[in-house]
Amino acid sequence: MGMIAYLILVHRYPRQFKRLFRAIFHPANYYLVHVDKRSGVGLQTEIQDYLSSFANASLLKSQSIFWGGYSMVDAELRGIEELLKISSEWGFFINLSAQDFPLKSQTHIQDFLSLNVGNDYISVANQRKVRPDTLFRIENSFTEFGDRILRIPIKQPYLRGVTPYIGNQWMILSRKFCEFVCYGPETERFKRFYRYTLIPDEGFFQTVIMNTNYEGTIVNDDKRTILWVPAGTIKLRPKVFTSKDTEFLLASQGLFARKFDETVDAGILSILESNLLSPMWC
Repeated sequence: MGMIAYLILVHRYPRQFKRLFRAIFHPANYYLVHVDKRSGVGLQTEIQDYLSSFANASLLKSQSIFWGGYSMVDAELRGIEELLKISSEWGFFINLSAQDFPLKSQTHIQDFLSLNVGNDYISVANQRKVRPDTLFRIENSFTEFGDRILRIPIKQPYLRGVTPYIGNQWMILSRKFCEFVCYGPETERFKRFYRYTLIPDEGFFQTVIMNTNYEGTIVNDDKRTILWVPAGTIKLRPKVFTSKDTEFLLASQGLFARKFDETVDAGILSILESNLLSPMWC
């Protein structure tokens, strides 16, 4: 079961999205795209028109997504559930943003996953030990209100008997875990709790996979190449890669990299496209 189900989250740059889509396209895979409702009808229409040429691609119903809110987790869970319904054949789920790009060809990625069926590639770290500075995200109540995240002046007790974990939003999950996280009764209390936390997309999946009866092989490596750079006092953000990073990216063992911005440097995308050497697109 080397076939892959992709969920791609888009909120801008339709041209860059199309380059990503072409770079990861394979007729055996499945593609589901979510366009942030806040991006407007124009972007959604353009992407819907583009995807209409591909029988194995479709749009997920658009909702507004707010960075830091549960709407991000909700979009991912809705996407996973929809992909499970679309096909019973795929073995792995991969989530991407439209500002990601593959470092390896689809053939390479499919071959790699075929040799690792049942593995879940997700970065996991004990939040209390490794990132105590982020505990306020789960110790206080937060909710999405209008166009922002509000902190509610109520402390919330953490889930009994659960160790909070933290990691990266981007992951490669086995079908088995996808079915577990969508339909397993054990996961319901995690969904209820994390709905009122801050930046749950960096903790929800990690905490579920590490604190339940799910039996899988967890690999603490999300297969993403990201360089985190300071952005303000404590916040880190992904460096926007440029052509100057070519050597670093081509030497990477990651399957995907982020972040790219065609308005900053579109040339790096051309270099990576050439490197993929996919006969379908050369």
